Amino acid sequence: MNETLRNELEEAARQEGFAKLGICAPDAIPEAAGRLAQFLADGRHGDMGWMAERTAWRGDPASLWRDARSVIMLAELYTPSHDPREDTAQPDRAAISVYAQNRDYHDLVKKRLKRLGRWLLDRAGGEIKVFVDTAPVMEKPLAEAAGLGWQGKHTNLLARDLGNWFFLGAIFTTLDLPRDRPGRETCGSCTACLDACPTAAFPAPFQLDARRCISYLTIEHKGPVDPELRPLLGNRIYGCDDCLAACPWNKFAAEASELRYAARPDLRAPPLAELAQLDDTAFRERFSGSPIKRIGRNRFVRNVLYAIGNSGLPQLLPDARRLTDDADPTVADAARWAVGRLK
Repeated sequence: MNETLRNELEEAARQEGFAKLGICAPDAIPEAAGRLAQFLADGRHGDMGWMAERTAWRGDPASLWRDARSVIMLAELYTPSHDPREDTAQPDRAAISVYAQNRDYHDLVKKRLKRLGRWLLDRAGGEIKVFVDTAPVMEKPLAEAAGLGWQGKHTNLLARDLGNWFFLGAIFTTLDLPRDRPGRETCGSCTACLDACPTAAFPAPFQLDARRCISYLTIEHKGPVDPELRPLLGNRIYGCDDCLAACPWNKFAAEASELRYAARPDLRAPPLAELAQLDDTAFRERFSGSPIKRIGRNRFVRNVLYAIGNSGLPQLLPDARRLTDDADPTVADAARWAVGRLK
């Protein structure tokens, strides 16, 4: 009976648009707690204090919901139609991580998970809880345990049949479903992702120091970025795709079926001069429905100014000068830095 249910569930997931499904037990990642503890002890989480909260739940998903018997992990593709590294070669324009060039994936994936969860409840009963990157759930280790793929040397999940351009969602259920075999790491001797990192954020293969990661610096980090790291940001103003784009397994990546992940014209390499003009109201209007909205205007414009300072383009000097007296001290600091670089 459960095997039949599993097959029907997989078909229902495909109908929802998910690219892949795998199932594991809630206690399938016993090594995760130790790895997380070491990561935190080394301070590699930087300003992300929330990672140190509820570590018992993160390290042991079984303790998050004691009644859960199975974890259904799902992959949702957002494969870009272009190599995002092309955007980093345009100094007068901004490079935005491809996942943030349209709708917020949290909303889209969660709606799909809820619909799939309701299907499961109607078909087999039980109870469910759904999670998309906003709860103390270690999705990547769970996805590896569920056989979706493996955590590569860049610490992101990748799969032989998907590449590494996909989001993860989880459905915890009280149903006891057939498990999948864990994913098997097949990176071999390849170091393409490590070599591609502009800031050397990987102390060793399979290890990340978030404090040097451009995604962390432009999204999570509050306040001024270390002056030594600012030149390494280039024109990346929200996230970084270099390690993902470098992975050779992407030659097998399938197209994303969700059109709302396709790049909006105004978010594919937008002009830096245009972004530097945004006040709080204009920022909120432009990024309504986008994951970019959550970092706020000040942090966003801070990043834009670092990109202006790295552009080497004197024509952008007035845009930086105009913000040297900005009400936000971090923005003003970034503007003065940019002026100094361009002068």
